[in-house]
Amino acid sequence: MSPLPRLLTLLALLLSMISPTIALAAPDMIYLVRHGEKTSDEKDPALTAQGRQRAQNIATMLNKAGIAHVFSTPTNRTRQTAQPLAQARGLPVQEYDPRAPKTLVEKVKGLTGPVLVVGHSNTLSELVRLFGGQPGAEIADNEYDRVYQLIPAADAMTTVVFTSLPATGPAP
Repeated sequence: MSPLPRLLTLLALLLSMISPTIALAAPDMIYLVRHGEKTSDEKDPALTAQGRQRAQNIATMLNKAGIAHVFSTPTNRTRQTAQPLAQARGLPVQEYDPRAPKTLVEKVKGLTGPVLVVGHSNTLSELVRLFGGQPGAEIADNEYDRVYQLIPAADAMTTVVFTSLPATGPAP
């Protein structure tokens, strides 16, 4: 047998052994949140005191979830929302391009462990859909408290929506 067929046979054998492992790579849970309240409508505003408090509350809420990866768009407000949890978990905040949501989804689907994605009101619904979840109503411009929890299963993605403190708007 010449070296090329032997090499191809060996390669096929190796691929068959690792392909089940590759198929198992998937995040345990995906959390998606909008950045906290921002200081203004300028191009790249920071968080307000309430937004910083919300970011800290999200960090407290998700710290015990064992978040293994944190993603944020490259804006001040999303990075500042992601930072308290990333810092508490000793993780870097990985930036993603909100104009390329499919790229982020493919990257996250190849990871293991729980994941946090911090985005914007006009991008989160699409991300939830791309991950296979149900986003519900669109996120209003003045809504900052929605937290999506996507739970992957073999045949479907379960979507749980809850809110972070401090509450947005008047109490029900």
